[in-house]
Amino acid sequence: MSDASPSNFTPVPLDSSKRTWLLASGCAGAVGAAALATPFVSSFSPSERAKAAGAAVEVDIGSLQPGEKKVVEWRGKPVWILRRTPEMMASLKKVESEVADPMSERTAYPTPEYARNEERARADHKEVLVVVGICTHLGCSPVDKFQTGAQPSLPDNWDGGFFCPCHGSTFDLAGRVFKNKPAPDNLEVPPYVYLSETKLLIGEDQKA
Repeated sequence: MSDASPSNFTPVPLDSSKRTWLLASGCAGAVGAAALATPFVSSFSPSERAKAAGAAVEVDIGSLQPGEKKVVEWRGKPVWILRRTPEMMASLKKVESEVADPMSERTAYPTPEYARNEERARADHKEVLVVVGICTHLGCSPVDKFQTGAQPSLPDNWDGGFFCPCHGSTFDLAGRVFKNKPAPDNLEVPPYVYLSETKLLIGEDQKA
């Protein structure tokens, strides 16, 4: 039998080409591991953690024109900001008898006190609607139906609003659900406050 004891073992020297290849492989592995770790670490940066936890979102609405809608994200939800025209505002009174909860008194989706009115908005900016764009039935996202008049899946006297394509719920231009629809409640109004005439803070009710 051959003697395989450590004292009789003679290491085989690596030639220069093999040594270079091993060093290069090791460096590449280290760089690859670092590259993989970077996105993972950055995904847990303080700002992202704050957003995931529901931190307030500041929105500039200075360029939002009458009849235009802006969409931002808060707590992973789409929040609609609609600057309503005088015609849109006038339609709210016209459909008051047709909506299920005109003053947002139901409590399944509590509405802030300052939005429990016909416009569902703060008194100093009644024309600006701020609602979560998720149907209160099964979580679909309604689509804009601002054009008035007869349209597919809408009544002939349609005054503008939102239509949920999943199960047919309709909402007026204040996000109030019409009677006898699958959606049990009006669209949710998130906490919000004006920081200035052109800036909103969504997620908080009062200025810091």
